Amino acid sequence: MTLPQGDVLDQLAKVMPMTADRIDGKTFAADVRGRVATQVARLREVHGITPGLAVVLVGEDPASQVYVKNKGIQTVEAGMQSFEHKLDTSVSEAELLSLIADLNADKAVHGILVQLPLPKHIDEAGVLNAIDPAKDVDGFHISNVGLLATGQKAMVPCTPLGCLMMLRDRHGDLSGMNAVVIGRSNIVGKPMAQLLLRDSCTVTVAHSRTKNIEEVVRRADIVVAAVGRAQMVNAAWIKPGATVIDVGINRIEAPEKGEGKTRLVGDVDYASVAGVAGAITPVPGGVGPMTIACLLANTLTACCRANGLPEPEGLTA
Repeated sequence: MTLPQGDVLDQLAKVMPMTADRIDGKTFAADVRGRVATQVARLREVHGITPGLAVVLVGEDPASQVYVKNKGIQTVEAGMQSFEHKLDTSVSEAELLSLIADLNADKAVHGILVQLPLPKHIDEAGVLNAIDPAKDVDGFHISNVGLLATGQKAMVPCTPLGCLMMLRDRHGDLSGMNAVVIGRSNIVGKPMAQLLLRDSCTVTVAHSRTKNIEEVVRRADIVVAAVGRAQMVNAAWIKPGATVIDVGINRIEAPEKGEGKTRLVGDVDYASVAGVAGAITPVPGGVGPMTIACLLANTLTACCRANGLPEPEGLTA
């Protein structure tokens, strides 16, 4: 009896050693931050300009506080100015919008990031769209979304930009490659698809209602998994030699570590897929470190654009 292709790949993954190249996001992100720091130093020395990033945090969410702290540290390490604004959860929407208006007008601030999520009494879309699109280093403003979709110069969301950088580093020219993006969120899936289209890939966006999703994904030379379901993608979904970028961050139970313990995994079953793919990002240590690195790159880009200077080489989409 002949097994279906998916079953064949699944059986091969069980007996083959892990052969995929591991795309080290930590090392890649450190290189990006180093290149940003070099160009920031040159910008300051030649033009007397220092890029500035303002981060706004509303509330006391522990994870957000750690994330904002790390952003501040890495901003300063890159030679930039860091402006942190921590507001109480009870802050009114009008007060938050007033702060954003002040930051929009501040010439020392080239990038503005409002940490999400916001309290329920504040309209997230209204706040994000109040940011000057030229300072929208998260790439969430409706103007930047439209510019990206129509192939024009835009601020690009950090996570998809990081994924694109790693894919270009792996393959060089992406033209003509078959890419499947699993997930259609405004933060990752949709902008990722637009970036791959701009690099002349043939792009399919798959999601929870895609029929025969395994077959669709198995045709791809590039798979970007950003669906938010732990270890959903297994070896049977992957074309041998494909490059797999795992954006997912999911916490699952880890009884091997002890009662009540958990561990982080991606949307991809790393152990099985690594036996079939040509290259794969791990979780943690893959796409995650690239997000802050690309935030710094976007801030540098915004500063250069604001001052009519050439955009930083190798750090844009």
